[in-house]
Amino acid sequence: MNASVLIGIVAALLAALAWSLNFIVPFVIGDYSIFDIALFRFLISGLLAFAYLMFKWKNVRNLRLGDWLMSFALGLIGYLVYFQALAAAAVYAGPVIAPAFLALVPVVLAIAGNLRQPTIAWRHLAFPFTLATIGLLLVNWGSFDQATIGEAPSLLIGIPLAILAAACWVWFGLLNQSALANRPQMNAGVWTALIMTGASLGMLAFVPVGLLLNVFASTRLGLGWNVAASLYIWGTVLALTASLGGALAWTFASQRLPVALSAQLITMETVFGTTLGLLIRRRWPTLVEGVGMIVLLAGVVMTIHIFHGRRSVLGVQAFELSDTSDFD
Repeated sequence: MNASVLIGIVAALLAALAWSLNFIVPFVIGDYSIFDIALFRFLISGLLAFAYLMFKWKNVRNLRLGDWLMSFALGLIGYLVYFQALAAAAVYAGPVIAPAFLALVPVVLAIAGNLRQPTIAWRHLAFPFTLATIGLLLVNWGSFDQATIGEAPSLLIGIPLAILAAACWVWFGLLNQSALANRPQMNAGVWTALIMTGASLGMLAFVPVGLLLNVFASTRLGLGWNVAASLYIWGTVLALTASLGGALAWTFASQRLPVALSAQLITMETVFGTTLGLLIRRRWPTLVEGVGMIVLLAGVVMTIHIFHGRRSVLGVQAFELSDTSDFD
């Protein structure tokens, strides 16, 4: 395994860890709403992204209109809409059930990715995909016990929102990989900053609508440090990790790995998210959940081995990318 592929694998895992924080945010910001945290989060990440674009003006001035439009669309789909849908799903369906419904997204994304970008023969992927699917189902088996379901305020609202978040995730993953494949010389930092700028502009455009709908609790609670400390702290944490950090890590992964592999690695977001949900509920994972994590990890490790082993697939050596861009 060369250095570029290793960087891609580590980056995908870091993105999964960063994004898993989305599952717990609604439960650590007190009486403020998910719209308050989203506004503060995307304002910070947007300002930092804009500052970086100014610093990299030499690269920015060579961008085409299509680059701006595509990256902004990715920011809206993969960050703003995804985050709002996921956070709202966690509120209505609970912090454990929400990530459970996202469990099969990486498998769907991997299958769709290998259909669009044939990399590995399906007969080689069948077993690890099956392991990952079984592992994800086992990890989330306890999410649907009577006690957990009883704690959920409204599954009829939360489950559709979780499905919407899942759809955004798949769309973002495929669209981002395709966009980067068509832009092999794109600087990872610039692309990340463009995506974050798009998400931030989308959030700002939503503010007047949100005020009319009265979804911002900050208009009622105020923004003094004594009441809004958690909002400021978690907004900053999310801006630096789930927004900028997650986007940058996923850009690195998308430039170096085929979708079928990076999607398998992102299954760890479900493990991280479910684990955080269990911590919030203050309980240990059950035996079934523990076995599920082991099975899931086995599927991920096997997928890495298949992609970068000594197999000859489709008449060529297994997929291997050279380093195409760096964060300079």
